[in-house]
Amino acid sequence: MTSLIALTVAAVVVICLVDVVSPKVKVAPPLVLVAIGILVSLIPGMPAIHIEPDLVLEVILPPLLYASAVAMPAMSFRREFSSISGLSVSLVVLSSLVLGVLFWWLVPDLGFLWGVALGAILSPTDAVATSIIKGRGVPDRVVTILDGESLLNDATALVLLRTAAVSSAAAFSLRGAIGTFAYSVAIALAIGGAVGFLNFLVRRRITSASVNTILSFTLPFIASVPTEMLGGSGLVAAVVTGLIVGFLGPRHLPPMHRLTSDATWSSIQLVLEGVVFLTMGLQLKAVLDELTSESVGTVAGLGIALLALVVTLLVRAGWVVPMLRHLDARARRSREMKPRVDAMKKRLAAHDDSMTTHPRGFRGGKPLSDHDIERFATRLRRAGADIGYRLRQPLRGRDGLIIVWGGMRGAVTVAAAQTLPEDTPHRALLVFIAFTVATLSLLLQGGTIGMLVRRLFPAGSEVSDDRHRAEEEDALRGLLRAANDNVEESLPEGTDMTERRLAIVREQRTQLLDARDDGLFDADTNTTMLHKLDALEMATLLQGHRAT
Repeated sequence: MTSLIALTVAAVVVICLVDVVSPKVKVAPPLVLVAIGILVSLIPGMPAIHIEPDLVLEVILPPLLYASAVAMPAMSFRREFSSISGLSVSLVVLSSLVLGVLFWWLVPDLGFLWGVALGAILSPTDAVATSIIKGRGVPDRVVTILDGESLLNDATALVLLRTAAVSSAAAFSLRGAIGTFAYSVAIALAIGGAVGFLNFLVRRRITSASVNTILSFTLPFIASVPTEMLGGSGLVAAVVTGLIVGFLGPRHLPPMHRLTSDATWSSIQLVLEGVVFLTMGLQLKAVLDELTSESVGTVAGLGIALLALVVTLLVRAGWVVPMLRHLDARARRSREMKPRVDAMKKRLAAHDDSMTTHPRGFRGGKPLSDHDIERFATRLRRAGADIGYRLRQPLRGRDGLIIVWGGMRGAVTVAAAQTLPEDTPHRALLVFIAFTVATLSLLLQGGTIGMLVRRLFPAGSEVSDDRHRAEEEDALRGLLRAANDNVEESLPEGTDMTERRLAIVREQRTQLLDARDDGLFDADTNTTMLHKLDALEMATLLQGHRAT
């Protein structure tokens, strides 16, 4: 027990030191931690370290994915859902099949289905590994796509892995595979959604920020555990819960509770992510020890792994190119639609007589009620905001290159490989290939992504984006002033100053969240202003307590 405590403390200290030192040497912390783990595992006399895959897949990943989902702007996720779903489902299936053929051809007596199983293990990008690109000047839209893909593609990969493993001993059924995947996702959506909505029934009644934060730690497991027991994807359930909590939290939880939770979760994420990468490197010796019994040597295994990584990137590029063309065509349609949407917004604002009946596509021909007018106005606002988003942030070739190169493999690949049954043909070789691909992906792609971003997105190249942010800030200030004026007009004379300030801040937050729901401002603008309003409310409450 004492040695375990000492190792745990040493690991946490290393993780913290790496987080402090890495920015100074301009190397992402995950890369440093993987390298440290590999070097430690190669120390003479160092025992082989084996990490149970369930520890990663069922204990560490659910809270990490939940936390990433909470931070994911729901509006951005909705806008990019077609790209995200294509990358996280269709691309994973395509990559698994292509890699399955490759491994079937290269590894003697492996069989196509076990090749597909290994392909499924290698296909999904890693949500924790994707964190390497954040804060490096990558466009927000690219980050959203990569983040969203890595949150959801594990479900596809794990279902494919299970299906291929089962089918190796029985007849394969395409209908059964599709049904299994649909059931897995449906259960995850149902349970994850229920936990996401119902948790607020309890948490908004709790007055202690500490208790509320502790309860938030249970949410990813309350979502994932029963989902897994029912045969669904626990990881997707944790993601769904996180998306709902992130979206509804500012409306249901007080600022102190959310800020306390955010700060605590940030610390938890730092440690868990560090553990994931450190232990990934530490497993090298165990993987190599198992490989000694294989007829295929280490050099051949390295060659297969390198070829598999190249093929994976080529298949990814082959998917991203047409995806960008589709998005470009969608942007052209949005550009053509913009004048019509703008004209309809002006007519609605002017209460034109021609708007007394429903426009085409909106319950055509029936008289408009006040409720219908408000609904239609909301639809127009959101449509206009979506069009502006697509036109303002078009995805070009350089963005596609980052999407391809930024899709890194990581700890999920290593953990999934270790779930292969013991009687899997060439199991040690398959685990070694998975470990090598994940490590090479992190070190090669992760080690060069910063240089690639600086080359493709040099400082000062996004002047128009800066101009848009300035325009957004002006519009936001106008919205906040209007909220302030509304409160000032509605409050009776003699209202306590603290109550007046709180009423203004809360009305401003409500207006800001309504604008967020309509997509009127970028995610960064919304988040920054929400933090400012939260800080202002807490400062006002503190001043009021001191005055009393």
